[in-house]
Amino acid sequence: MSSVTYGRPPTKKATVLNKVIKASAAATGVEAPAAFNWGSYLKSEASVAAPVSCFAHAPLSSNWDDVVVGMKVEVLNTNALLSNKVYWIATVIQVAGYKALLRYEGYQHDGSHDFWCSIVSGELNPIGWCSMTSKLLVPPQDVKNITDWKLYLMRKLVGATTLPVCFYVKLAESMKSSFRVGMRLEVVDPKHVSRTRVAVVDSIVGGRLRLVYADQSDAPENVVLDFWCHMWSPLLHPLGWSKTVGHAIKASGNNLEAAINIKGNSESTFQVFKKPRFVYMGEGFFEEGMKLEAIDPLNLRNICVATVHKVLLDGYLMVGIDGTELNNGSDWFCYHASSHAILPINFCKRNDITLTVPQGSDPQTFTWDKYLQETKAKAAPARLFNTDNPGHGFSPNMKLEAVDLMEPRLVCVATVKRCVGRLLLIHFDGWENEFDQWIDHQSPDIYPVGWCDLVGYQLQPPPGLVHLAENQVARYKKPKPIVHGRKRKRNFRKQLSQEQANNTANELPESFQSSQPEIPPIKTEPEEQEIVQVQVKVEEMETHIESPHRPQQALLRAVKQEEMEQQIELRLDQTTQPSQVEDMTEDRSLRGNFRREITIHHSENKRQNQGLKDGSRENDSSLEEMGECNTDLDTAGEAEGMDI
Repeated sequence: MSSVTYGRPPTKKATVLNKVIKASAAATGVEAPAAFNWGSYLKSEASVAAPVSCFAHAPLSSNWDDVVVGMKVEVLNTNALLSNKVYWIATVIQVAGYKALLRYEGYQHDGSHDFWCSIVSGELNPIGWCSMTSKLLVPPQDVKNITDWKLYLMRKLVGATTLPVCFYVKLAESMKSSFRVGMRLEVVDPKHVSRTRVAVVDSIVGGRLRLVYADQSDAPENVVLDFWCHMWSPLLHPLGWSKTVGHAIKASGNNLEAAINIKGNSESTFQVFKKPRFVYMGEGFFEEGMKLEAIDPLNLRNICVATVHKVLLDGYLMVGIDGTELNNGSDWFCYHASSHAILPINFCKRNDITLTVPQGSDPQTFTWDKYLQETKAKAAPARLFNTDNPGHGFSPNMKLEAVDLMEPRLVCVATVKRCVGRLLLIHFDGWENEFDQWIDHQSPDIYPVGWCDLVGYQLQPPPGLVHLAENQVARYKKPKPIVHGRKRKRNFRKQLSQEQANNTANELPESFQSSQPEIPPIKTEPEEQEIVQVQVKVEEMETHIESPHRPQQALLRAVKQEEMEQQIELRLDQTTQPSQVEDMTEDRSLRGNFRREITIHHSENKRQNQGLKDGSRENDSSLEEMGECNTDLDTAGEAEGMDI
């Protein structure tokens, strides 16, 4: 037999208000969205996130089968020496809601460099994206055990899956809302749950609506009465709904029209609202006085003994919690006959759930048979309830983001505590059990991990865990190889002159670093390997082009080619130490290949770029194509890897 307790705690409202105050005080800087590190939290809690496919109302829910573990994507490489953006191929190691744990190709079984990324942020791209957008693929600088990147990538990419090309198009389509700012509708009055009132859509965030009540006559001074809910919420109705079904609605105040005109005056239509399940209201339907069990709308943790007090049209019922009803019926709540929140008698007993009994009843001896006899009432037939369980992917201990329906503007870190048929018991992490809420598994008030990050909504972290805040921008803001890059840039020419005068081998890395910020992004992308010969060639190429004081009077391409070859040959000869004799043959071979490539590209450039208007554009084009030459010679599997 299930345990029972007495009615709704009288201090619930005060406790909830205290919760809001604590949350605001604990979450310092909560106004900045996407500040909670879900990856670290899931690891510390040894939990998994509920799959996106479990949330029918979430973006891409019906297409989430395209996202699988082992999928290959192209993503920003934050472990490269270059100061500009370069990319590399990564594998999805774990999927947690809209988040994915990624590992760069080349690290193989080394998970020390794994990182979390939002799948729906636009930072993950399908294989081939870099090739189509002329971006460079550069392997991480720490990977040194791969000698042939082209062969390595060929083996890894054959038979692999990737993001669909239309992935982000589908994402944008799934986030469209049929509601519009300024639309008028009817919504439940949280101060008097037995009636509705007219409201205006003030803003829309990820399908969630901020509604401002059209009648502000009962609002305190300098306070705007508003209400948050999802556009699929059963609390929303089109204008005229209350009159149609016979539901009470708050009378309009004097400032109704003024409030409506603030944001617009468009009326909502029945087509944009989620329609409840059709029910047959013929013989044998719900009747006034029938007993049942129902989730308390003012304390969603409790399932209570309840009574049908009024039958409205279109399958709607006015239900009250026994032992707490007011004489005027202002605490009755409107449920549709298909709602998950009304249940047949003995539902709690069959599922070992605590039943909240009316005040004055003995919790140890309460039985439905005895209670029906005492109240001379009959139970609502079980066949009238929506207890169908089509199955869902939720299981206990799964993490998600959930609305605190007692304070619906808050979306909090939460856990699935229990699954009973189609009902889920949601626990808010860091809070006592008294704040738990029973909801249907298809409720629009629960979201996958990363939903707040996706739509830009504020996520409330568990109290005391604000230290798990993360700076999402910092991970993708790759550190520059030079700490004082801008200062060095201003003194570039002075340093370059000193370097050319010294002609010492140990000055080559410094010259390379100091010249790096001076080069436009696309011209630095070919340099990404740690091979010394690659760095030397790029350095000399950059040095020669940046040295003229009047770029508008640049030399002809043939003259630049000859001078560049001489500079490269001289510098390589000077930097070769006696102990490097074994490498000299390889350096000269690379130098010969480099000359041949320059000659080939010079001929192509001469034919393709005769229409350029000034010498500075010739310099840029020449540098870009010579950079491509370097890439072909020294970075096997980078740009070529995209042709696989």
